Amino acid sequence: MAFLTMNTGKLKDNFDYLNTLFKNHHIQWTVVSKLLSGHKDYLTELLKLGITQLSDSRISNIKILKGIQPDIETIFIKPPAKRSLKNVIKYADISMNTEIRTIQLLSEEAKRQNKIHKIMIMIELGELREGVMRDKFIDFFQKTFSLDNIEVAGIGTNLSCLYGVLPTKDKLIQLSLYKQLIEAKFNVKIPYVSGGSSVTIPLLQQGLLPKGINHFRVGESLFMGTDVYNDKPLEGLHTDVFQLYAEIIELTKKPRVPSGQMGTNVEGEAYDFNEDDIGETSYRAIIDLGLLDVEESHIMSVDKKIKIVGASSDMIVLDLGENHQGYKVGDLVKFQLDYMGMLRVMNSRYIEKRVVSPAR
Repeated sequence: MAFLTMNTGKLKDNFDYLNTLFKNHHIQWTVVSKLLSGHKDYLTELLKLGITQLSDSRISNIKILKGIQPDIETIFIKPPAKRSLKNVIKYADISMNTEIRTIQLLSEEAKRQNKIHKIMIMIELGELREGVMRDKFIDFFQKTFSLDNIEVAGIGTNLSCLYGVLPTKDKLIQLSLYKQLIEAKFNVKIPYVSGGSSVTIPLLQQGLLPKGINHFRVGESLFMGTDVYNDKPLEGLHTDVFQLYAEIIELTKKPRVPSGQMGTNVEGEAYDFNEDDIGETSYRAIIDLGLLDVEESHIMSVDKKIKIVGASSDMIVLDLGENHQGYKVGDLVKFQLDYMGMLRVMNSRYIEKRVVSPAR
């Protein structure tokens, strides 16, 4: 069975680095745990870091978090569906919202549960995912402030997740100004201006973040060590907190080009091959990992001499060249993953999840 490891020492290093960065800039941050897909062992290790606020896009994952540490403050970072409102109020201390009707229903449910539910209202700044349109937000806030059992804890925005619209200083200044406008018009205080995420960290490091932005939501940089803005590793962070291992279940010297009449593969793709490779051979390894677990385009062999040459539902085929490394059946091949690869692997029940402690 293929398995995934989480190195708790490297995770702590990444957390400490980011925590110090945010503290030095007087910014509160929440760890976005959705990448862990509610895996209890991984979440338990995460909570050991001393996190006070966690965010997730699945209410079932937030329920698990509350089961591990009931006093942890939780944020549901997706506009709630009507059918999930009862559990949103029950398990999430804060939710992000963009629909006034949903907030009205949250108000009614919060009354039934005798709770004050906090919300962040998301503003559309050009990414065209979730967010209240800017020409409607004054009326939106006015209606929200009239509701019982609802407390507006902040405003926020989401950038770069759908179309890749990057957070810029100008866009985040807009968000800060909207907060000031709401406070002045309605004589209220808005604690959070949640304009930061993993993609915004480089702006903070470069001194380009407007002072009004005081809240970040970070998952990818913590877990993957990535500079999302520039699509490269973030200096000072580990990029190998997680490692994927798959076992070689066949290793044979075979032709590089298939023979026979060619159609399409399991994904409906047709392949073209280099005519220069006809008659050439190489060692090909099959590993116990497939498209059911992860797409091959989202994993990278740590051994750069290994090439992924194809995949089917339950197997991935590797080209080892002349196999000078001496791989054999039963050996493990180690892979790193990108963010989407991690999401897929974490959701595969066929891949064992292991916790690895640093060597002392």
